[in-house]
Amino acid sequence: MPRFLILRLDGPMQAWGTHTYEDFRPSNLYPTRSGLLGLLAACLGIERSDLAEQLRLAASVEFSVRIDSQVARLGREDSAAKPSVKLPDFHTVLDARKVDGSANRFPVVSRREYLFDAAFTVAVGQRPDATYTLERIAAAMRHPCYTPTLGRRSCPIARPLFDGNIEAENAVVALRQVSGCGDLVYSESLPSGQPLRLRDVPLHGRKRQFGTRLVYLHKDVPCS
Repeated sequence: MPRFLILRLDGPMQAWGTHTYEDFRPSNLYPTRSGLLGLLAACLGIERSDLAEQLRLAASVEFSVRIDSQVARLGREDSAAKPSVKLPDFHTVLDARKVDGSANRFPVVSRREYLFDAAFTVAVGQRPDATYTLERIAAAMRHPCYTPTLGRRSCPIARPLFDGNIEAENAVVALRQVSGCGDLVYSESLPSGQPLRLRDVPLHGRKRQFGTRLVYLHKDVPCS
Protein backbone atom coordinates (compact mmCIF):
# COMPACT_ATOMS: atom_id res chain seq x y z
CA MET A 1 0.00 0.00 0.00
CA PRO A 2 1.38 3.50 -0.83
CA ARG A 3 2.93 5.57 1.94
CA PHE A 4 2.63 9.34 2.35
CA LEU A 5 4.40 11.96 4.41
CA ILE A 6 2.05 14.33 6.24
CA LEU A 7 3.01 18.01 6.45
CA ARG A 8 1.28 20.68 8.55
CA LEU A 9 1.43 24.21 7.14
CA ASP A 10 0.17 26.43 9.93
CA GLY A 11 1.28 29.94 10.85
CA PRO A 12 0.10 33.51 11.36
CA MET A 13 0.94 34.40 7.74
CA GLN A 14 1.45 32.44 4.53
CA ALA A 15 2.10 33.54 0.95
CA TRP A 16 2.06 31.17 -2.01
CA GLY A 17 2.98 33.39 -4.90
CA THR A 18 1.70 33.12 -8.44
CA HIS A 19 3.29 34.44 -11.66
CA THR A 20 3.63 38.21 -11.54
CA TYR A 21 6.04 41.15 -11.59
CA GLU A 22 7.37 43.45 -8.89
CA ASP A 23 4.43 45.83 -8.57
CA PHE A 24 1.92 43.15 -7.53
CA ARG A 25 2.68 39.85 -5.82
CA PRO A 26 -0.55 37.94 -5.28
CA SER A 27 -0.89 34.83 -3.15
CA ASN A 28 -2.70 31.70 -4.20
CA LEU A 29 -5.40 30.47 -1.82
CA TYR A 30 -3.49 27.23 -1.16
CA PRO A 31 0.14 26.08 -1.52
CA THR A 32 1.54 25.93 -5.04
CA ARG A 33 3.76 23.15 -6.38
CA SER A 34 6.67 25.57 -6.72
CA GLY A 35 6.21 26.70 -3.11
CA LEU A 36 6.06 23.16 -1.75
CA LEU A 37 9.16 22.15 -3.72
CA GLY A 38 10.96 25.18 -2.34
CA LEU A 39 9.93 24.19 1.18
CA LEU A 40 11.35 20.67 0.77
CA ALA A 41 14.46 21.99 -0.98
CA ALA A 42 15.17 24.28 1.98
CA CYS A 43 14.95 21.36 4.39
CA LEU A 44 17.20 19.24 2.15
CA GLY A 45 19.74 22.02 1.66
CA ILE A 46 19.33 22.20 -2.12
CA GLU A 47 20.51 25.58 -3.36
CA ARG A 48 18.28 27.59 -5.67
CA SER A 49 21.12 27.69 -8.20
CA ASP A 50 21.47 23.88 -8.24
CA LEU A 51 19.10 23.23 -11.12
CA ALA A 52 20.00 19.54 -11.48
CA GLU A 53 19.05 18.69 -7.90
CA GLN A 54 15.95 20.89 -8.11
CA LEU A 55 14.81 18.85 -11.10
CA ARG A 56 15.55 15.56 -9.34
CA LEU A 57 13.48 16.64 -6.35
CA ALA A 58 10.60 17.75 -8.58
CA ALA A 59 10.62 14.36 -10.34
CA SER A 60 10.57 12.51 -7.00
CA VAL A 61 7.40 13.78 -5.31
CA GLU A 62 3.72 14.51 -5.86
CA PHE A 63 1.44 16.58 -3.64
CA SER A 64 -2.14 16.56 -2.41
CA VAL A 65 -3.29 19.55 -0.33
CA ARG A 66 -6.23 19.78 2.06
CA ILE A 67 -7.52 23.27 2.89
CA ASP A 68 -8.14 22.99 6.63
CA SER A 69 -11.11 24.71 8.21
CA GLN A 70 -10.31 23.13 11.58
CA VAL A 71 -6.92 22.07 12.95
CA ALA A 72 -5.81 20.12 16.01
CA ARG A 73 -4.20 22.17 18.78
CA LEU A 74 -1.87 20.95 21.50
CA GLY A 75 -3.64 20.84 24.86
CA ARG A 76 -7.12 20.85 23.31
CA GLU A 77 -9.36 17.86 22.85
CA ASP A 78 -11.38 19.55 20.12
CA SER A 79 -10.22 21.23 16.92
CA ALA A 80 -9.80 24.97 16.56
CA ALA A 81 -11.54 26.78 13.71
CA LYS A 82 -9.27 28.54 11.20
CA PRO A 83 -11.21 31.12 9.17
CA SER A 84 -8.48 32.44 6.85
CA VAL A 85 -8.44 35.85 5.19
CA LYS A 86 -6.31 37.38 2.43
CA LEU A 87 -4.95 40.89 3.00
CA PRO A 88 -2.39 43.07 1.14
CA ASP A 89 0.76 44.76 2.44
CA PHE A 90 2.71 47.52 0.72
CA HIS A 91 6.47 47.85 0.10
CA THR A 92 8.71 50.20 -1.83
CA VAL A 93 10.95 48.36 -4.30
CA LEU A 94 14.12 49.74 -5.89
CA ASP A 95 15.32 48.45 -9.28
CA ALA A 96 12.05 46.61 -9.81
CA ARG A 97 11.82 44.39 -12.87
CA LYS A 98 9.85 45.61 -15.86
CA VAL A 99 7.95 43.22 -18.13
CA ASP A 100 10.89 43.25 -20.57
CA GLY A 101 13.28 42.20 -17.78
CA SER A 102 15.04 45.56 -17.39
CA ALA A 103 15.26 47.47 -14.09
CA ASN A 104 12.98 50.40 -13.37
CA ARG A 105 15.09 53.39 -12.28
CA PHE A 106 12.16 54.78 -10.29
CA PRO A 107 10.94 53.32 -6.96
CA VAL A 108 7.83 51.17 -7.31
CA VAL A 109 5.13 50.58 -4.70
CA SER A 110 4.66 46.82 -4.50
CA ARG A 111 1.42 45.30 -3.21
CA ARG A 112 1.98 41.87 -1.67
CA GLU A 113 -0.80 39.56 -0.58
CA TYR A 114 -0.68 37.30 2.47
CA LEU A 115 -2.99 34.66 3.88
CA PHE A 116 -3.71 35.17 7.56
CA ASP A 117 -4.77 32.35 9.90
CA ALA A 118 -4.71 29.76 7.11
CA ALA A 119 -3.82 26.10 7.65
CA PHE A 120 -3.17 23.26 5.23
CA THR A 121 -2.38 19.57 5.50
CA VAL A 122 -0.25 18.11 2.71
CA ALA A 123 0.24 14.46 1.73
CA VAL A 124 3.56 13.93 -0.08
CA GLY A 125 3.76 10.83 -2.27
CA GLN A 126 6.80 9.27 -3.89
CA ARG A 127 7.02 8.85 -7.66
CA PRO A 128 8.61 5.80 -9.32
CA ASP A 129 12.42 5.84 -9.53
CA ALA A 130 12.59 8.78 -7.11
CA THR A 131 16.04 10.19 -6.36
CA TYR A 132 14.74 11.76 -3.15
CA THR A 133 12.90 9.08 -1.20
CA LEU A 134 10.28 9.77 1.45
CA GLU A 135 12.72 8.54 4.12
CA ARG A 136 15.32 11.08 3.02
CA ILE A 137 12.79 13.90 2.91
CA ALA A 138 11.38 13.00 6.34
CA ALA A 139 14.87 13.04 7.86
CA ALA A 140 15.50 16.47 6.34
CA MET A 141 12.26 17.87 7.75
CA ARG A 142 13.20 16.64 11.22
CA HIS A 143 16.60 18.37 10.94
CA PRO A 144 16.29 21.00 8.19
CA CYS A 145 19.39 22.52 6.61
CA TYR A 146 17.67 25.89 6.09
CA THR A 147 14.74 27.29 8.06
CA PRO A 148 11.46 26.28 6.37
CA THR A 149 8.93 29.06 5.88
CA LEU A 150 5.40 29.25 4.51
CA GLY A 151 6.02 30.65 1.05
CA ARG A 152 8.07 33.75 1.97
CA ARG A 153 10.85 34.27 4.48
CA SER A 154 8.59 36.61 6.46
CA CYS A 155 6.12 33.75 7.09
CA PRO A 156 7.40 31.43 9.87
CA ILE A 157 5.77 28.15 10.78
CA ALA A 158 3.85 27.94 14.07
CA ARG A 159 4.21 24.20 14.63
CA PRO A 160 6.51 21.36 13.52
CA LEU A 161 6.31 20.87 9.77
CA PHE A 162 6.55 17.07 9.72
CA ASP A 163 3.57 15.22 11.24
CA GLY A 164 4.51 11.61 10.51
CA ASN A 165 3.67 9.20 7.72
CA ILE A 166 0.67 7.08 6.88
CA GLU A 167 -0.18 4.18 4.59
CA ALA A 168 -3.39 4.52 2.62
CA GLU A 169 -5.02 3.56 -0.66
CA ASN A 170 -4.35 7.04 -2.07
CA ALA A 171 -3.47 10.55 -0.95
CA VAL A 172 -7.07 11.70 -0.44
CA VAL A 173 -7.80 8.74 1.83
CA ALA A 174 -4.56 9.47 3.71
CA LEU A 175 -5.65 13.06 4.36
CA ARG A 176 -9.02 11.87 5.66
CA GLN A 177 -7.24 9.71 8.23
CA VAL A 178 -5.26 12.52 9.88
CA SER A 179 -6.61 14.97 12.46
CA GLY A 180 -8.34 18.19 11.49
CA CYS A 181 -10.73 18.56 8.60
CA GLY A 182 -11.48 20.61 5.53
CA ASP A 183 -13.97 20.75 2.70
CA LEU A 184 -11.58 20.63 -0.29
CA VAL A 185 -8.55 18.61 -1.37
CA TYR A 186 -6.43 19.48 -4.42
CA SER A 187 -4.53 16.44 -5.66
CA GLU A 188 -2.13 16.04 -8.58
CA SER A 189 -2.00 12.26 -8.14
CA LEU A 190 -5.67 11.19 -7.94
CA PRO A 191 -7.94 12.15 -10.88
CA SER A 192 -11.51 13.30 -10.36
CA GLY A 193 -14.29 14.75 -12.48
CA GLN A 194 -13.19 18.28 -11.56
CA PRO A 195 -9.78 19.03 -13.09
CA LEU A 196 -8.13 22.43 -12.68
CA ARG A 197 -5.15 23.70 -14.66
CA LEU A 198 -2.59 25.69 -12.65
CA ARG A 199 0.54 27.52 -13.74
CA ASP A 200 2.87 26.80 -10.84
CA VAL A 201 5.43 24.27 -12.10
CA PRO A 202 8.96 25.77 -11.88
CA LEU A 203 10.89 25.44 -15.13
CA HIS A 204 14.28 25.94 -13.42
CA GLY A 205 15.73 28.19 -16.07
CA ARG A 206 17.84 31.31 -15.73
CA LYS A 207 14.68 33.35 -15.20
CA ARG A 208 11.75 32.48 -12.97
CA GLN A 209 9.23 30.91 -15.30
CA PHE A 210 6.45 28.43 -14.71
CA GLY A 211 4.68 25.71 -16.64
CA THR A 212 1.21 24.30 -16.15
CA ARG A 213 -0.12 21.14 -14.51
CA LEU A 214 -3.47 19.55 -13.78
CA VAL A 215 -4.77 19.16 -10.25
CA TYR A 216 -8.02 17.45 -9.33
CA LEU A 217 -10.56 18.76 -6.87
CA HIS A 218 -12.00 16.40 -4.28
CA LYS A 219 -14.65 17.34 -1.75
CA ASP A 220 -13.56 16.14 1.66
CA VAL A 221 -15.80 15.11 4.55
CA PRO A 222 -17.28 18.35 6.00
CA CYS A 223 -16.35 19.33 9.55
CA SER A 224 -18.94 18.32 12.11
